[in-house]
Formats: sequence, C-alpha cells, structure tokens
Amino acid sequence: MYAIGALSRATDCKVETIRYYEKIGLMPEPARSDGNQRRYADRHRERLHFIRHGRELGFSISAIRELLDLCDRKHRDCAAVDAMARRHRDAVADRIRALTALRDELDRMIRRCAGGDVAHCGVIEVLGDHRLCRHDHG
Repeated sequence: MYAIGALSRATDCKVETIRYYEKIGLMPEPARSDGNQRRYADRHRERLHFIRHGRELGFSISAIRELLDLCDRKHRDCAAVDAMARRHRDAVADRIRALTALRDELDRMIRRCAGGDVAHCGVIEVLGDHRLCRHDHG
C-alpha cells in the first residue's frame, strides 16, 4: 500500500494531480487508513502510469476516460481502441502540417527582414498585412 506521497514519488505525478484525477473519476477511490489517510494499491499506481503516459502522448482527459473504460472490459474487441489511436494520430499529423506551414511562414518573414530600421522591417511589414502571407494560419 502507498500513501499519497509515496504514490506521487513512484509515478512522478504531483499529489494535487492525483487528487484531481480522483475528483474527476479517472482514479478509483483509495482505501483509507484508521487515521483517514488515503492508501493506494498497485492497481492505483498502474492506472496512474496509464493516465500519465496517455497524457504524455497527447490524449485528452475524455479520451483517456474512454480508454480506461475500454480497459476495464478486457475481453471486448479492441477495434474501438485502434480507431481512437488512429484518430489521435491523424490529429497529430494535422497539427504537424499546420506547425510546419507556420514555421515556413516565419522563416519567409525573417528572410524579408534585411536589417536596418523598423520602418523598413520585413517582419513588421508582414505582421501588418496578412495578405503578404502565403498560408492561412489564423
């Protein structure tokens, strides 16, 4: 059994975050000691690792909730899990494309700036006139 501080250290998760995950129902209620302190089992540690890893991979709280619900039904077909992972991967790919276009636009703005004074700065010029951009990034 783990006290909340030990669970925090074992999972590299802040105590406040553990309490938050309990409050929103991602973590099951722990047992309590005679002194009313939370006592966590290995299943809590494993679940917290799952939640943290999912968050590190960019899954939303609602997606993790859905994944945990699916995990709790071990003998169910994993097609729903696969579909969620594919949707998340596609969203990541979309963000990468958008960020790449944004980086390219910023590089283009920087190249327009030949130094000198602000009145003739290419970056300031592009920032002041969206029509000078090649991509819609708004």
